[in-house]
Amino acid sequence: MGTRFWVKRFFVALLGAFVIISAAQMLKGHDLSYAMTQAAIWSVITAAVFTATGFLRRARWRQG
Repeated sequence: MGTRFWVKRFFVALLGAFVIISAAQMLKGHDLSYAMTQAAIWSVITAAVFTATGFLRRARWRQG
């Protein structure tokens, strides 16, 4: 799995998390700017953790 795979995986997770988090914030009654800001912050964190976890699992699996 090359770099393209991991970058694609990051952006898919980023977009999915952004949509879900912004929708959740809007359903909670927050205004659009707050919802988008929170979604931007937390989606980057979520996508980074998701991608790093997958990468580390793959690296560990290849060694052993």
